[in-house]
Amino acid sequence: MASDWRRFIRPQDLVWLLFFAALAIWGPERHPSVLAGLLALGVVQVLEPRLGAIASIVLELILCYLIMGYGGGISTSYFVVLYLPVISAATNFGLLGAAVSAIAAIAEYTSFILFLDPDQVILGEEVREVFLRALFFPVVGFLTYQLAQASRAETRKAQAAAEKLAEANRSLKEAEAQVRRTERVAALGQLTAGLAHELRNPMGTIKTSAEMLARQVGQENEIAREMAGYITEEVDRTNSLITRFLEFARPTQHLRLEPGDVHALLDRVIARFDRDKSGTTGVSVIRNYSPDVPPVSFDGELLEQVILNLISNAAQATRSGGVVTVKTRMAGPEGGAPAVEISVIDTGSGIEPKNLENIFNPFFTTKPEGVGLGLAICSKIVDEHGGTIAVESTPGEGSVFRVYLPVETAVAT
Repeated sequence: MASDWRRFIRPQDLVWLLFFAALAIWGPERHPSVLAGLLALGVVQVLEPRLGAIASIVLELILCYLIMGYGGGISTSYFVVLYLPVISAATNFGLLGAAVSAIAAIAEYTSFILFLDPDQVILGEEVREVFLRALFFPVVGFLTYQLAQASRAETRKAQAAAEKLAEANRSLKEAEAQVRRTERVAALGQLTAGLAHELRNPMGTIKTSAEMLARQVGQENEIAREMAGYITEEVDRTNSLITRFLEFARPTQHLRLEPGDVHALLDRVIARFDRDKSGTTGVSVIRNYSPDVPPVSFDGELLEQVILNLISNAAQATRSGGVVTVKTRMAGPEGGAPAVEISVIDTGSGIEPKNLENIFNPFFTTKPEGVGLGLAICSKIVDEHGGTIAVESTPGEGSVFRVYLPVETAVAT
Protein backbone atom coordinates (compact mmCIF):
# COMPACT_ATOMS: atom_id res chain seq x y z
CA MET A 1 0.00 0.00 0.00
CA ALA A 2 2.91 2.32 0.69
CA SER A 3 3.93 2.39 -2.96
CA ASP A 4 0.41 2.89 -4.39
CA TRP A 5 0.33 6.64 -3.74
CA ARG A 6 3.63 7.07 -5.60
CA ARG A 7 1.88 6.19 -8.84
CA PHE A 8 -0.22 9.33 -8.49
CA ILE A 9 1.98 11.73 -6.46
CA ARG A 10 5.69 12.06 -7.17
CA PRO A 11 8.17 13.46 -4.61
CA GLN A 12 8.75 16.51 -6.83
CA ASP A 13 4.99 17.19 -6.80
CA LEU A 14 5.16 17.76 -3.06
CA VAL A 15 8.07 20.16 -3.60
CA TRP A 16 6.05 22.15 -6.16
CA LEU A 17 3.03 22.36 -3.88
CA LEU A 18 5.17 23.52 -0.95
CA PHE A 19 6.91 26.09 -3.18
CA PHE A 20 3.69 27.69 -4.44
CA ALA A 21 2.14 27.54 -0.96
CA ALA A 22 5.16 29.49 0.34
CA LEU A 23 4.76 32.06 -2.46
CA ALA A 24 1.10 32.47 -1.57
CA ILE A 25 1.82 32.89 2.13
CA TRP A 26 4.93 35.06 2.08
CA GLY A 27 4.66 36.65 -1.36
CA PRO A 28 4.59 40.46 -1.76
CA GLU A 29 1.02 40.50 -3.11
CA ARG A 30 -1.99 39.00 -1.24
CA HIS A 31 -4.63 39.71 -3.89
CA PRO A 32 -7.12 36.81 -4.06
CA SER A 33 -6.60 36.46 -7.81
CA VAL A 34 -2.83 36.16 -7.27
CA LEU A 35 -3.32 33.51 -4.61
CA ALA A 36 -5.74 31.59 -6.83
CA GLY A 37 -3.32 31.89 -9.76
CA LEU A 38 -0.41 30.54 -7.72
CA LEU A 39 -2.52 27.62 -6.54
CA ALA A 40 -3.63 26.87 -10.12
CA LEU A 41 -0.02 27.14 -11.36
CA GLY A 42 1.06 24.62 -8.73
CA VAL A 43 -1.71 22.22 -9.83
CA VAL A 44 -0.64 22.55 -13.48
CA GLN A 45 2.95 21.74 -12.55
CA VAL A 46 1.81 18.65 -10.67
CA LEU A 47 -0.47 17.49 -13.51
CA GLU A 48 2.02 18.26 -16.31
CA PRO A 49 2.77 14.56 -17.09
CA ARG A 50 -0.96 13.91 -17.52
CA LEU A 51 -1.85 17.15 -19.33
CA GLY A 52 1.00 16.97 -21.83
CA ALA A 53 3.84 19.45 -22.41
CA ILE A 54 2.06 21.76 -24.88
CA ALA A 55 -1.14 22.10 -22.83
CA SER A 56 0.85 22.67 -19.63
CA ILE A 57 3.03 25.38 -21.21
CA VAL A 58 0.01 27.22 -22.63
CA LEU A 59 -1.80 27.09 -19.26
CA GLU A 60 1.34 28.26 -17.47
CA LEU A 61 1.70 31.27 -19.79
CA ILE A 62 -1.94 32.22 -19.18
CA LEU A 63 -1.71 31.82 -15.40
CA CYS A 64 1.61 33.69 -15.27
CA TYR A 65 0.04 36.61 -17.13
CA LEU A 66 -2.88 36.73 -14.67
CA ILE A 67 -0.58 36.50 -11.64
CA MET A 68 1.65 39.32 -12.91
CA GLY A 69 -1.36 41.40 -13.94
CA TYR A 70 -2.93 41.30 -10.47
CA GLY A 71 0.47 41.29 -8.75
CA GLY A 72 1.79 44.65 -9.85
CA GLY A 73 2.20 44.59 -13.63
CA ILE A 74 5.57 45.66 -14.98
CA SER A 75 7.00 46.17 -11.49
CA THR A 76 5.79 42.84 -10.06
CA SER A 77 8.17 40.53 -8.27
CA TYR A 78 6.20 37.58 -9.68
CA PHE A 79 7.84 37.92 -13.11
CA VAL A 80 10.01 34.92 -12.04
CA VAL A 81 7.02 32.57 -12.58
CA LEU A 82 7.57 33.03 -16.34
CA TYR A 83 10.71 30.91 -15.99
CA LEU A 84 8.47 27.86 -15.55
CA PRO A 85 7.03 27.73 -19.10
CA VAL A 86 10.44 28.69 -20.52
CA ILE A 87 12.14 25.81 -18.69
CA SER A 88 9.37 23.36 -19.65
CA ALA A 89 9.55 24.31 -23.33
CA ALA A 90 13.36 24.13 -23.44
CA THR A 91 13.30 20.71 -21.77
CA ASN A 92 10.61 19.18 -23.98
CA PHE A 93 11.06 20.92 -27.35
CA GLY A 94 14.75 21.74 -27.60
CA LEU A 95 16.29 24.96 -28.83
CA LEU A 96 13.25 26.00 -30.89
CA GLY A 97 10.97 25.52 -27.91
CA ALA A 98 13.35 27.53 -25.73
CA ALA A 99 13.40 30.39 -28.26
CA VAL A 100 9.61 30.50 -28.77
CA SER A 101 8.83 30.33 -25.05
CA ALA A 102 11.46 33.00 -24.25
CA ILE A 103 9.95 35.34 -26.85
CA ALA A 104 6.45 34.66 -25.43
CA ALA A 105 7.69 35.36 -21.89
CA ILE A 106 9.35 38.64 -22.96
CA ALA A 107 6.18 39.68 -24.81
CA GLU A 108 3.99 38.89 -21.79
CA TYR A 109 6.18 40.75 -19.36
CA THR A 110 6.87 43.84 -21.47
CA SER A 111 3.20 44.08 -22.53
CA PHE A 112 2.38 45.53 -19.12
CA ILE A 113 4.11 48.73 -20.24
CA LEU A 114 1.03 49.32 -22.38
CA PHE A 115 -1.16 49.39 -19.27
CA LEU A 116 0.75 52.21 -17.59
CA ASP A 117 -1.05 55.52 -17.12
CA PRO A 118 0.04 58.33 -19.45
CA ASP A 119 1.72 60.11 -16.58
CA GLN A 120 3.67 56.95 -15.60
CA VAL A 121 6.87 56.90 -17.63
CA ILE A 122 9.68 54.49 -16.83
CA LEU A 123 13.13 55.93 -17.29
CA GLY A 124 16.69 55.32 -16.22
CA GLU A 125 17.06 52.60 -13.60
CA GLU A 126 13.57 51.24 -14.25
CA VAL A 127 14.29 50.76 -17.97
CA ARG A 128 17.48 48.89 -17.15
CA GLU A 129 15.62 46.74 -14.63
CA VAL A 130 12.97 45.76 -17.22
CA PHE A 131 15.66 45.03 -19.81
CA LEU A 132 17.64 42.90 -17.35
CA ARG A 133 14.57 40.88 -16.39
CA ALA A 134 13.65 40.29 -20.04
CA LEU A 135 17.25 39.32 -20.88
CA PHE A 136 17.22 36.46 -18.39
CA PHE A 137 14.36 34.62 -20.16
CA PRO A 138 16.38 33.55 -23.25
CA VAL A 139 19.46 32.92 -21.11
CA VAL A 140 17.53 30.58 -18.80
CA GLY A 141 15.91 28.89 -21.81
CA PHE A 142 19.26 28.29 -23.54
CA LEU A 143 20.99 26.99 -20.40
CA THR A 144 18.06 24.66 -19.73
CA TYR A 145 18.27 23.40 -23.32
CA GLN A 146 21.99 22.65 -22.89
CA LEU A 147 21.39 20.82 -19.62
CA ALA A 148 18.56 18.81 -21.18
CA GLN A 149 20.78 17.90 -24.15
CA ALA A 150 23.58 16.81 -21.84
CA SER A 151 21.13 14.75 -19.81
CA ARG A 152 19.77 13.08 -22.95
CA ALA A 153 23.31 12.34 -24.15
CA GLU A 154 24.15 10.74 -20.80
CA THR A 155 20.92 8.74 -20.95
CA ARG A 156 21.77 7.50 -24.43
CA LYS A 157 25.25 6.53 -23.26
CA ALA A 158 23.77 4.68 -20.30
CA GLN A 159 21.32 2.87 -22.56
CA ALA A 160 24.09 1.94 -24.99
CA ALA A 161 26.22 0.69 -22.09
CA ALA A 162 23.27 -1.32 -20.77
CA GLU A 163 22.70 -2.85 -24.21
CA LYS A 164 26.39 -3.73 -24.53
CA LEU A 165 26.31 -5.24 -21.05
CA ALA A 166 23.23 -7.28 -21.92
CA GLU A 167 24.92 -8.46 -25.13
CA ALA A 168 28.06 -9.33 -23.16
CA ASN A 169 25.94 -11.30 -20.69
CA ARG A 170 24.30 -13.19 -23.55
CA SER A 171 27.70 -13.92 -25.08
CA LEU A 172 29.01 -15.03 -21.70
CA LYS A 173 26.08 -17.39 -21.23
CA GLU A 174 26.63 -18.81 -24.72
CA ALA A 175 30.33 -19.24 -23.99
CA GLU A 176 29.54 -20.96 -20.69
CA ALA A 177 27.13 -23.28 -22.47
CA GLN A 178 29.79 -24.01 -25.10
CA VAL A 179 32.37 -24.76 -22.39
CA ARG A 180 29.96 -27.08 -20.59
CA ARG A 181 29.19 -28.84 -23.85
CA THR A 182 32.90 -29.16 -24.68
CA GLU A 183 33.61 -30.61 -21.22
CA ARG A 184 30.79 -33.11 -21.62
CA VAL A 185 32.04 -34.03 -25.08
CA ALA A 186 35.60 -34.49 -23.81
CA ALA A 187 34.54 -36.67 -20.90
CA LEU A 188 32.17 -38.74 -22.98
CA GLY A 189 34.78 -39.00 -25.71
CA GLN A 190 37.28 -40.53 -23.33
CA LEU A 191 34.67 -42.91 -21.96
CA THR A 192 33.53 -43.82 -25.46
CA ALA A 193 37.05 -44.51 -26.70
CA GLY A 194 37.81 -46.83 -23.82
CA LEU A 195 34.47 -48.61 -24.05
CA ALA A 196 34.74 -48.99 -27.84
CA HIS A 197 38.19 -50.57 -27.66
CA GLU A 198 37.05 -52.95 -24.93
CA LEU A 199 34.02 -54.02 -26.99
CA ARG A 200 35.89 -54.56 -30.25
CA ASN A 201 37.63 -57.79 -29.15
CA PRO A 202 34.55 -59.64 -27.79
CA MET A 203 32.56 -58.51 -30.82
CA GLY A 204 35.16 -60.06 -33.10
CA THR A 205 35.05 -63.29 -31.13
CA ILE A 206 31.24 -63.39 -31.24
CA LYS A 207 31.17 -62.80 -35.01
CA THR A 208 33.80 -65.47 -35.70
CA SER A 209 31.93 -67.94 -33.50
CA ALA A 210 28.65 -67.19 -35.28
CA GLU A 211 30.24 -67.71 -38.70
CA MET A 212 31.83 -71.00 -37.62
CA LEU A 213 28.51 -72.11 -36.15
CA ALA A 214 26.72 -71.33 -39.41
CA ARG A 215 29.25 -73.48 -41.32
CA GLN A 216 29.00 -76.38 -38.86
CA VAL A 217 25.21 -76.52 -38.62
CA GLY A 218 23.56 -78.80 -41.09
CA GLN A 219 21.36 -77.56 -43.90
CA GLU A 220 18.32 -79.10 -42.24
CA ASN A 221 18.68 -76.92 -39.10
CA GLU A 222 17.28 -73.71 -40.58
CA ILE A 223 16.56 -72.12 -37.20
CA ALA A 224 20.17 -72.42 -36.02
CA ARG A 225 21.49 -71.05 -39.31
CA GLU A 226 19.00 -68.16 -39.10
CA MET A 227 20.05 -67.39 -35.53
CA ALA A 228 23.72 -67.43 -36.53
CA GLY A 229 22.89 -64.96 -39.30
CA TYR A 230 21.12 -62.70 -36.83
CA ILE A 231 24.16 -62.78 -34.55
CA THR A 232 26.46 -61.80 -37.42
CA GLU A 233 24.17 -58.94 -38.48
CA GLU A 234 23.90 -57.58 -34.96
CA VAL A 235 27.65 -57.80 -34.47
CA ASP A 236 28.15 -55.86 -37.72
CA ARG A 237 25.67 -53.25 -36.54
CA THR A 238 27.38 -53.01 -33.17
CA ASN A 239 30.79 -52.69 -34.85
CA SER A 240 29.40 -49.86 -36.96
CA LEU A 241 28.20 -48.17 -33.80
CA ILE A 242 31.61 -48.67 -32.18
CA THR A 243 33.23 -47.07 -35.23
CA ARG A 244 31.00 -44.04 -34.76
CA PHE A 245 31.99 -43.93 -31.08
CA LEU A 246 35.65 -43.91 -32.09
CA GLU A 247 35.01 -41.16 -34.64
CA PHE A 248 33.42 -39.14 -31.88
CA ALA A 249 36.45 -39.69 -29.62
CA ARG A 250 39.08 -39.06 -32.31
CA PRO A 251 41.59 -36.47 -31.01
CA THR A 252 42.18 -33.08 -32.59
CA GLN A 253 45.69 -33.77 -33.83
CA HIS A 254 44.26 -36.02 -36.56
CA LEU A 255 42.85 -32.93 -38.28
CA ARG A 256 44.46 -32.35 -41.70
CA LEU A 257 43.73 -28.80 -42.85
CA GLU A 258 44.33 -27.79 -46.44
CA PRO A 259 43.13 -24.73 -48.38
CA GLY A 260 40.22 -25.66 -50.59
CA ASP A 261 37.09 -24.58 -52.44
CA VAL A 262 34.02 -24.94 -50.23
CA HIS A 263 31.69 -25.09 -53.24
CA ALA A 264 33.62 -27.98 -54.80
CA LEU A 265 33.35 -29.89 -51.53
CA LEU A 266 29.60 -29.20 -51.33
CA ASP A 267 29.15 -30.41 -54.91
CA ARG A 268 30.88 -33.69 -54.02
CA VAL A 269 28.70 -34.14 -50.95
CA ILE A 270 25.49 -33.42 -52.86
CA ALA A 271 26.51 -35.83 -55.64
CA ARG A 272 27.22 -38.49 -53.02
CA PHE A 273 23.87 -37.85 -51.37
CA ASP A 274 22.06 -38.11 -54.71
CA ARG A 275 23.71 -41.49 -55.31
CA ASP A 276 22.86 -42.92 -51.91
CA LYS A 277 19.57 -41.17 -50.98
CA SER A 278 19.49 -43.38 -47.84
CA GLY A 279 15.75 -43.81 -47.79
CA THR A 280 14.97 -40.21 -48.69
CA THR A 281 13.97 -40.72 -52.31
CA GLY A 282 11.96 -37.80 -53.63
CA VAL A 283 13.89 -35.06 -51.81
CA SER A 284 15.98 -32.82 -54.04
CA VAL A 285 18.90 -30.58 -53.08
CA ILE A 286 19.17 -27.02 -54.42
CA ARG A 287 22.43 -25.07 -54.48
CA ASN A 288 22.51 -21.37 -53.60
CA TYR A 289 26.18 -20.37 -53.62
CA SER A 290 27.55 -16.88 -53.11
CA PRO A 291 30.28 -15.93 -55.61
CA ASP A 292 32.29 -13.93 -53.05
CA VAL A 293 33.12 -16.93 -50.82
CA PRO A 294 36.94 -17.29 -50.66
CA PRO A 295 38.89 -20.52 -50.19
CA VAL A 296 39.26 -21.68 -46.59
CA SER A 297 41.33 -24.33 -44.83
CA PHE A 298 39.51 -27.50 -43.87
CA ASP A 299 39.83 -31.25 -43.54
CA GLY A 300 37.96 -32.41 -46.64
CA GLU A 301 37.07 -35.87 -45.33
CA LEU A 302 35.74 -34.64 -42.00
CA LEU A 303 33.90 -31.63 -43.39
CA GLU A 304 32.24 -33.87 -46.00
CA GLN A 305 31.03 -36.00 -43.12
CA VAL A 306 29.54 -32.93 -41.41
CA ILE A 307 27.70 -31.63 -44.50
CA LEU A 308 26.48 -35.09 -45.55
CA ASN A 309 25.09 -35.66 -42.06
CA LEU A 310 23.29 -32.30 -42.09
CA ILE A 311 21.85 -32.87 -45.58
CA SER A 312 20.73 -36.41 -44.68
CA ASN A 313 19.03 -35.17 -41.51
CA ALA A 314 17.34 -32.36 -43.45
CA ALA A 315 16.15 -34.81 -46.11
CA GLN A 316 14.78 -37.21 -43.49
CA ALA A 317 12.83 -34.34 -41.90
CA THR A 318 11.43 -33.24 -45.28
CA ARG A 319 8.44 -34.94 -46.84
CA SER A 320 8.79 -36.70 -50.19
CA GLY A 321 8.97 -34.25 -53.06
CA GLY A 322 10.35 -31.53 -50.82
CA VAL A 323 13.50 -29.48 -51.18
CA VAL A 324 16.66 -29.05 -49.14
CA THR A 325 18.71 -25.92 -49.86
CA VAL A 326 22.47 -25.67 -49.39
CA LYS A 327 23.47 -22.02 -49.22
CA THR A 328 26.78 -20.22 -48.78
CA ARG A 329 27.68 -16.62 -48.03
CA MET A 330 30.21 -14.46 -46.22
CA ALA A 331 29.26 -13.84 -42.63
CA GLY A 332 30.75 -13.37 -39.21
CA PRO A 333 29.90 -12.02 -35.76
CA GLU A 334 29.74 -8.25 -35.33
CA GLY A 335 33.23 -6.96 -34.71
CA GLY A 336 34.67 -10.46 -35.21
CA ALA A 337 36.70 -12.18 -37.89
CA PRO A 338 35.00 -12.89 -41.23
CA ALA A 339 33.73 -16.41 -41.78
CA VAL A 340 32.19 -18.53 -44.49
CA GLU A 341 28.64 -19.57 -43.65
CA ILE A 342 27.31 -22.89 -44.97
CA SER A 343 23.57 -23.24 -44.38
CA VAL A 344 21.50 -26.40 -44.80
CA ILE A 345 17.83 -25.40 -44.97
CA ASP A 346 14.85 -27.72 -44.91
CA THR A 347 11.08 -27.29 -44.84
CA GLY A 348 10.40 -30.25 -42.61
CA SER A 349 8.77 -30.75 -39.24
CA GLY A 350 11.20 -28.55 -37.34
CA ILE A 351 12.62 -28.99 -33.85
CA GLU A 352 10.80 -28.37 -30.59
CA PRO A 353 12.22 -25.34 -28.69
CA LYS A 354 12.87 -27.47 -25.61
CA ASN A 355 15.22 -29.69 -27.65
CA LEU A 356 17.27 -26.94 -29.31
CA GLU A 357 19.68 -26.54 -26.40
CA ASN A 358 20.48 -30.25 -26.29
CA ILE A 359 20.53 -31.12 -29.96
CA PHE A 360 24.35 -31.10 -30.20
CA ASN A 361 24.84 -33.04 -26.97
CA PRO A 362 26.11 -36.60 -27.32
CA PHE A 363 23.51 -39.38 -27.12
CA PHE A 364 20.59 -36.94 -27.37
CA THR A 365 18.16 -37.94 -30.10
CA THR A 366 14.46 -37.72 -30.92
CA LYS A 367 14.61 -40.49 -33.54
CA PRO A 368 13.24 -43.90 -32.43
CA GLU A 369 16.33 -45.73 -33.76
CA GLY A 370 18.83 -42.90 -33.37
CA VAL A 371 21.98 -43.01 -31.30
CA GLY A 372 22.43 -39.27 -30.81
CA LEU A 373 26.02 -39.04 -32.03
CA GLY A 374 25.58 -37.58 -35.53
CA LEU A 375 25.19 -33.92 -34.60
CA ALA A 376 27.57 -34.27 -31.64
CA ILE A 377 30.28 -35.50 -34.04
CA CYS A 378 29.45 -32.65 -36.45
CA SER A 379 29.77 -30.11 -33.64
CA LYS A 380 33.09 -31.61 -32.54
CA ILE A 381 34.51 -31.52 -36.07
CA VAL A 382 33.43 -27.92 -36.62
CA ASP A 383 34.87 -26.90 -33.25
CA GLU A 384 38.20 -28.49 -34.24
CA HIS A 385 38.15 -26.33 -37.39
CA GLY A 386 37.90 -23.24 -35.19
CA GLY A 387 34.34 -22.65 -36.36
CA THR A 388 30.88 -22.82 -34.87
CA ILE A 389 27.63 -24.57 -35.68
CA ALA A 390 24.18 -23.19 -34.88
CA VAL A 391 20.57 -24.08 -35.54
CA GLU A 392 17.35 -22.13 -35.95
CA SER A 393 14.08 -23.99 -36.14
CA THR A 394 10.35 -23.37 -36.14
CA PRO A 395 8.11 -26.39 -35.46
CA GLY A 396 6.05 -27.20 -38.53
CA GLU A 397 8.08 -24.91 -40.82
CA GLY A 398 11.59 -26.34 -40.91
CA SER A 399 15.14 -25.86 -39.66
CA VAL A 400 18.32 -24.06 -40.67
CA PHE A 401 21.70 -25.48 -39.64
CA ARG A 402 24.54 -22.99 -40.08
CA VAL A 403 28.23 -23.91 -40.11
CA TYR A 404 30.68 -21.00 -39.76
CA LEU A 405 34.27 -21.59 -40.90
CA PRO A 406 36.84 -18.83 -40.23
CA VAL A 407 38.44 -17.48 -43.39
CA GLU A 408 41.85 -17.48 -41.68
CA THR A 409 42.35 -20.91 -40.13
CA ALA A 410 45.75 -21.94 -38.86
CA VAL A 411 46.83 -25.37 -40.10
CA ALA A 412 47.11 -27.80 -37.20
CA THR A 413 50.58 -29.19 -36.54
